[in-house]
Amino acid sequence: MGAERRPLGVTEALVAASEQCPNAAVRAVAARALETIRREGASALPAQAFLVLSAAAGWRGDRAEAVKDALRRFVEADAQS
Repeated sequence: MGAERRPLGVTEALVAASEQCPNAAVRAVAARALETIRREGASALPAQAFLVLSAAAGWRGDRAEAVKDALRRFVEADAQS
């Protein structure tokens, strides 16, 4: 029986999307999101996480689910604050 993986953080999820998604368009959206966050700071995280989550809707597989779950949790938590 395999050990459970810890949930990804939002930054890890964005980096994973930018490097591991097989769809070049999603990788490009995630790379632009990371650049926007570097330029604008943490206040840009919620909008950029939402954009990448939306772009990655068709990405399938275990890694995709881990990435989308992390982004979804972050976006939902931000909406409640």
